[in-house]
Amino acid sequence: MSMSLQEISDRLEIEDLLARYCYAVDDRDWAAYRRVFTPDATIDDTVTGGVRGGVEDHIVYLQKALARIAISQHAISTILIEVDGDTARARVHCSCPMVVDLGGGKTHVFFQGLWYRNGLVRTAGGWRISELLEEGYWTHNLPEGFSFQ
Repeated sequence: MSMSLQEISDRLEIEDLLARYCYAVDDRDWAAYRRVFTPDATIDDTVTGGVRGGVEDHIVYLQKALARIAISQHAISTILIEVDGDTARARVHCSCPMVVDLGGGKTHVFFQGLWYRNGLVRTAGGWRISELLEEGYWTHNLPEGFSFQ
C-alpha cells in the first residue's frame, strides 16, 4: 500500500504538530501551546490529576502543576495516525522524565508515561488539535506525597 503525496504531507505535518505540543509544554511557552490547538479544543488530563476543559483552563492548570517541575521532557513515539479528509485521529505514546525541585538545592527524578488520543482538524493555518485525551497513565519513582495539584 503506497501513500499519496498529500497523505505523506498530512502525516508529517501532524507529527510536527504533536512535537510542537511537547516542546510548548516543556518550554512553558504558552503562546506556542495555544497555536497547536483549535480555539474550541477540549483537553482532558484528568487521568493524571489534571482538568478537563479548554485551552485557557488548561494553561492555568499547567502553570500551577508544573511550578515544582524544574525540567520535563515529553518524548513521543509509536505514533498511529488515521487521516480522513480534513480530520484525523492520532494515538501517541509519551514517556516523560520529570525533575522535581524539592527545595534546598535538592531534586528528584521520576518518570511518567501515557498515551495521548488526539482529534485533529485541518484549518487554514494547518493541522490543529481539537481534542486531547490522556489515558493509560503510569509513574515510576514518584516522590512520596507528590501531586500535580
